Amino acid sequence: MPEAKIEFTVAGISFTGEGDKDWVATQLDKILNKAPELLAIAPGQQTPVITSPSLQPHTPMQPDETIAQKTLPSFLAEKGATKSQLKKFLATAVWLEAKGKTRLTTGDVTRALKESNQSRLSNAADCLNKNVKKGYCEKDGKDFFIIGEGKDSL
Repeated sequence: MPEAKIEFTVAGISFTGEGDKDWVATQLDKILNKAPELLAIAPGQQTPVITSPSLQPHTPMQPDETIAQKTLPSFLAEKGATKSQLKKFLATAVWLEAKGKTRLTTGDVTRALKESNQSRLSNAADCLNKNVKKGYCEKDGKDFFIIGEGKDSL
């Protein structure tokens, strides 16, 4: 059974791919690299529509000066994220994204907490997995990113 499926149309050319997630992602990258050429051939056609939720693009959170100028301890306190491990993980990731980091690792989160003299997380990987289950984060290979619902939940 395939892990991923994608269907879309670019400039009147349809593409359907089904198979291993990495293979489908590679094929998608190839098609998207050629999209400008396809659109030039048939202007006015629809832009690619990605139908696979596992491959939906993430618009990275733009650097947010309001958050970025705060220290991590003050941001955590403001968001009430000093007690709950999950909330502390999420708030730290949001703080890092506000500073312009679009793809994160659990190591980035634990390093930021350590460098800010905050208590450590007992299991950062578990915090990430639970935030993914809640729909606040998405994994991207070894990295992850925060989705809108994650930031809004704070």
